[in-house]
Amino acid sequence: MKKHIYIYSPSSAVRDKASFKRGVKRLQALGHEVEIDEAALASHQRFAGDDETRLAAVHRAAASGADVALISRGGYGLTRILPGINYKAVAKAIAKGTQFVGLSDFTAFQTAVLAKTGAVTWAGPALGEDFGTQAAPDDIMEACFGDLITGQGEGTGWQLPKNAINSIADSAGVSGGTGTFSIRDAVLWGGNLAMLSSLVGTPYLPVIKGGILFIEDVGEHPYRVERMLTQLLHAGVLAQQKAIIFGQFSNYKLVPHDKGFKLTTVVAWLQSQIKTRVLTGLPFGHVATKVLLPVGCKTTLAVEGRDAFLLWGHQH
Repeated sequence: MKKHIYIYSPSSAVRDKASFKRGVKRLQALGHEVEIDEAALASHQRFAGDDETRLAAVHRAAASGADVALISRGGYGLTRILPGINYKAVAKAIAKGTQFVGLSDFTAFQTAVLAKTGAVTWAGPALGEDFGTQAAPDDIMEACFGDLITGQGEGTGWQLPKNAINSIADSAGVSGGTGTFSIRDAVLWGGNLAMLSSLVGTPYLPVIKGGILFIEDVGEHPYRVERMLTQLLHAGVLAQQKAIIFGQFSNYKLVPHDKGFKLTTVVAWLQSQIKTRVLTGLPFGHVATKVLLPVGCKTTLAVEGRDAFLLWGHQH
């Protein structure tokens, strides 16, 4: 099914032009019409153009009428321009069928859109990192992207790691025993942990009560992950959620003086601080195999033993 995909750069400058070109060719090979924003390869300092250039790119993406507005890459830059985004125009584009897709720095855009309009965006791939790889793109990522484009995505599932923390007492709104439970009609939201913690105290972090929060990050040592979680904890964000799901935390290095302090330590510590269920292993983050997740959508989380499912039904 041929779709119109708009490629734009709202954050860091594209440094790997080869992966950008490969990504475009791969999407075209899948039969899609790919439109490249006029400033997609712009560069100003570390950014894909100055703030005004990137704001204009966001607004062109919203006005493009495309089926999918896909970021070229993440990096840094969106928090600088959040006050200048025309959120009504973005929400209008989404209502007309444009799906905004991305991850990493794009989390700032997604949470801001959710806070300002309630509209749903999609946590998913970026052009270069996911479609522009030298080897073939990950088949699960590509299949999930295909489901989004064809309107067939209704949910995703994964297997919880062995010895996953899944044994806390039932909390409000949760049914079932320790190994089987479900949380229904909860808003799914989240994304990159560094971005989420950086938006605490701003009007761009939505106030979600009874939600399902998913988190991921890259290059962050577990103690830094814990520090960011502590900020969300002390701000009252985490205790208001019905579930917190750890995605992939990749590309960090433990050091000798950690002396056993690792990511599982952080997960166990977090679970000791809140009654909210904490799950791990979600295939999403700065990794090749990633699912697509509707940020801001009412979602059901169901767990049966080690099998976990996020179900949101038709979005079209």
